[in-house]
Amino acid sequence: MTYVIDDPPEPYTSFRYRCDSTFELTQLEEMLIDRTAYGLIVIDRGEGAYGLASGRRVHCQEHISSLVPSKHRQGGQSQQRFERLIEEAADKFFKKVTERACNYWLPLLPDLKGIIVGGPGATKDTVINNNYLHHEIQKIVKTPLFDVGYSNESGLRELIQNAGPLMDKIELDEERQLVDHFLMEIMQAHPKATYGEMMIRSALDQGAVATLLLSEALDKRRAVYNCRQCKHQWTVTVTGDVEIPDCVDCGASANQVREDLAASVDLIDELSLLAEQSAAKVRLISVDTEEGATLNQAFGGMAALLRWAWS
Repeated sequence: MTYVIDDPPEPYTSFRYRCDSTFELTQLEEMLIDRTAYGLIVIDRGEGAYGLASGRRVHCQEHISSLVPSKHRQGGQSQQRFERLIEEAADKFFKKVTERACNYWLPLLPDLKGIIVGGPGATKDTVINNNYLHHEIQKIVKTPLFDVGYSNESGLRELIQNAGPLMDKIELDEERQLVDHFLMEIMQAHPKATYGEMMIRSALDQGAVATLLLSEALDKRRAVYNCRQCKHQWTVTVTGDVEIPDCVDCGASANQVREDLAASVDLIDELSLLAEQSAAKVRLISVDTEEGATLNQAFGGMAALLRWAWS
């Protein structure tokens, strides 16, 4: 990925003069690090996962399955012995998950805004109440703890959705709110929202778009084709690598048609430029949330919040 920085977001703290074959970009790269991050952990007796939510990403660092057996149903001394062994196995598993999570988070501690904890049962409460976490990590655990359906990577994503109000200024939550706003608008009798490429282009042409929502997974381009036989040129939206079509004007076969690669452009870039020309905001939406995945899968990866009700 290439970043273009016209004005550094922070002042320089030191000045260096170097003669080298490469640019010294260390300070600029430091400025691009997202300083609003949250540690995430979901755990139960069967499995656990931990990671990080930062900026527009949910990162699962590790998913760990346990070998803790289920409760033993025999009676008498045998039951007591097996229950003791089961609890010892559970204790070892909780220590394993929390130690690995803390070892991952501790170097990041200056940038962590908090630790969000979840799980499908009471295990999460046991882990927090019995101080399995490192004391420095324990200090920044956010409350309440959250119920989620699973203790794996999908559980981390569900945790983000449930914990949204706790997570100040994290882009993922802002994106979720934007998509939720869009979903509520399109259910209205006179919605101030639209979707679909044709409708969005029309709204942009009329200056009706306030915020354009584009999925970062939108893999389409505006391909420009030229017919060598009739000289006709046309533009169409295509996905990925597609076969060159026959001429739409004279019907010449595909071997008479060429794509003008210099004129073809990524759809995100083209729509973003149109939005800029009409003073509309553009938000790239991650697919790391349920809402972002919905935008990509159900609405073709593009939607718009409008300045007024429009159809």
